[in-house]
Parts: sequence; structure tokens; C-alpha cells
Amino acid sequence: MKPIHPPPAGAAAATAAAATATPIKSRLRKKPDPLPIPQRDPKLAVPLPLPPTSTGSSSSSSASSSSAGSNNNNNNNNHHCYQSAIPFAELDRINRIGSGAGGTVYKVVHRPTGRLYALKVIYGNHEDSVRRQICREIEILRDVNHTNVVKCHDMSDHNGEIQVLLEYMDGGSLEGTHIPSESSLSDLACQILRGIAYLHGRKIVHRDIKPSNLLINSKKNVKIADFGVSRILSQTMDPCNSSVGTIAYMSPERINTDLNHGQYDGYAGDIWSLGVSILEFYLGRFPLAVGRQGDWASLMCAICMSQPPEAPVTASPDFRHFIACCLQREPARRWTAQQLLGHPFITRSNGQNLHQLLPPPRPLS
Repeated sequence: MKPIHPPPAGAAAATAAAATATPIKSRLRKKPDPLPIPQRDPKLAVPLPLPPTSTGSSSSSSASSSSAGSNNNNNNNNHHCYQSAIPFAELDRINRIGSGAGGTVYKVVHRPTGRLYALKVIYGNHEDSVRRQICREIEILRDVNHTNVVKCHDMSDHNGEIQVLLEYMDGGSLEGTHIPSESSLSDLACQILRGIAYLHGRKIVHRDIKPSNLLINSKKNVKIADFGVSRILSQTMDPCNSSVGTIAYMSPERINTDLNHGQYDGYAGDIWSLGVSILEFYLGRFPLAVGRQGDWASLMCAICMSQPPEAPVTASPDFRHFIACCLQREPARRWTAQQLLGHPFITRSNGQNLHQLLPPPRPLS
């Protein structure tokens, strides 16, 4: 609201003169002059509180943007969220080990140490708000340190390319792996569950557990990959880089929001995806009636309208019950990762069978 000031003296005199020349009826309809607002003493002024930063107001966003711009005027094309632990200029690309619609993953070597890493390069010019969100996620992911989770070492934004430096897994992904032995599958499931339980304990939801995001190294350590930054950008670096490839492992309530009263529990969603993946390893094929590369409508009907898949009757009761605990239609009835680690199917694992079963790592071109 604009402050109302009293009219100047000259204007008041002119107004009075005009009033004497106007008819009586007009003078009766004339509103009284507004009272002047007293002058405010700046010394006694109290500023209004700013809105909280979590609201994402335009004023706070513009302020942070201008602050970032003033600090990075000399480094607009090569920006790190923080002091890089491993200078990206010291990395040499060896070969390409994966690609998708959004970018490429390279096997790289750190020249000073000779250590191997995986470098995920995500193409595209991303908005400042997305970059800031990625920086916040990387700060969280850098602190993630678990034997069964792929380590995220660093991140850089260079000439419009977001580069993420990850732990290198020389055995590749477990996509297409057939593990008919229950004892070997028990050890595999145990490793994956340990990683999921660790992430869930840190309030991190993966949202895309599937065989292609489960990696193995020459020591037969299985690790969960492709979370965090990839979740923000909705990008994956594997051949199944479409919504169909991802929807195949989604829980029913995530696909159909009418289920479960529109509530989606990300932790329970990860458990569903785990159950589908473990059953796929056991069967050697995607466990639903339609293929995972089927059309969206067929997959939605198979996941949301059909009964959850089950382990075959030839499997042990422990394994059948384990799969049933993961693939409950109601999210609240699914076991948590921590509960599944105590399941009889998991506790019988001795940690050696997986090494005996899985073939040596496939050569990467």
C-alpha cells in the first residue's frame, strides 16, 4: 500500500477556491481530506522476518543464486560443489562401460595413483536449482560408506556436463544372471539387504532396485549402485533406460496411486523391488507373466491387478516364505530390510557359496 501524504499548501488553496465555485450539492458530496500518516522514526523500525529457506521462495532463491554467481564469476564453466578430493583433470578415460539416453559411464584411471574409478557423465544443461539439489545430494552421498553400497567419491559440473566419480566394480552388473542355487542366492540376498538396511537407516530410499543396479567385483562383493543423483535427474546408465525398464520392478502402489489410499512408502517399495529381483535370479527370467520390456499397459496390469508373483512349489519353504514377505500387496505387510536379515532363508548363508557359483567377470569393451 502506498503511503498517503497530505496535499501541499498550494494544492489545498486551489481546492478551496474551486470548492467556493461549485454548487452546494457537490460540496456536500465531497469527502473530507484524509488525515496524514505520521512520519516513521527509522531508529525504531523493526524489520519483518524473512520466510524460512525451506519454502523455496523466489527471493531466497534469487539471493542464493546471486551469491553463488558472485563467488563463481571466474569459474562459471567448471564448478565444484566443494573442494574436490580428486581433481578431475587428473583422470584419463580408458573405455566406455555403459551408456543410456542421458549419458555415459567410463572406466577411468587416476594418473598419480593408478587407481581405477567409474565416471558417470550426464549430459544436458541443468537449471541452477537442479544443480544446487545435486550438490546437496552429493554431500550426503559422500558420507555413505558401506561394504554393499557403491561409493560416490566426487562430483563436478563442467561445461554443462555433470560428472560423478564412483567406485569401479570390475564384474559389472548382475543383470541376466541365473542363480538356481538357494544357498548362493541366500548369500547374494544377504549382501543386498545389508546395503538396503544401511541406506534405510540413513533415511535414504533407492527407488530403483533391480538387477542392472546391482554390481559385483572380482572379490564377489555385491553392491547397490545408481541412486542419489540418478534419482534426481531420473536418469540411469544401463540399457533399460526407459520408463518401461524401470516400471517393471516398481511396487503396485507406486504405479497406481489409487492403491494404499494414495500413500507411497519408499522403504516398502524398495523391498518389493528386491523381491522381484531375487525371484528373477532364481528363475533365470523376469517373474511376471509379461516380459519386463513389455508395453506399459501390460506391465501395469500384471503388477497392479494380478496376484504378486510367488516362488515355485519346488523351492524350499524358507525361500518361498522369504519371497512372500517381500511381495505383499499391502506395503505395511512387507518385512523391513532389518527384519529380512533375520529371516531363516538369510541366516543360513555362510558367505562362500556366491564365490563358487558366479562366473568370472565378463570382459568389458
